[in-house]
Amino acid sequence: MTDDTLRSIELTRIGPARFKATNDRGGETFMGVGGDDPDFTPVELLLAAIAGCSALDVEAITHKRASSTTFAVQAEGHKVRDGNGNHLTGLRVSFDVAFPDGPEGDAARDRVQAAIEMSRDRLCTVSRTVQLGEDVVYENRVP
Repeated sequence: MTDDTLRSIELTRIGPARFKATNDRGGETFMGVGGDDPDFTPVELLLAAIAGCSALDVEAITHKRASSTTFAVQAEGHKVRDGNGNHLTGLRVSFDVAFPDGPEGDAARDRVQAAIEMSRDRLCTVSRTVQLGEDVVYENRVP
């Protein structure tokens, strides 16, 4: 029996401080420490996941009315080290979305803010997990 709710990736070391993440569909992305290679750092991947999740939500809602002429999203946060260890503060997701002139574009424009709020408040699994907080269980599978 398969669990349709389970999401997973496999992470494999491909070099010093470089890893490849592979999903069940064969997709790959790479991460490292952010030196000279172009790989994303894990923090950048988290920001990309938050922005991407909400971008997909907002695009799905507004695209029913009109296709955007501009659709850009920026995610940012400050990496700090304090009594709680390393973490991000001041997380912000900013949307720059434009639509063509006309009634369809007006209808899409009118839905942007509501779509952003729906993504933030209930749709985006990534940001919702960060907002709600969830324990992460670490285990060593080596006997």
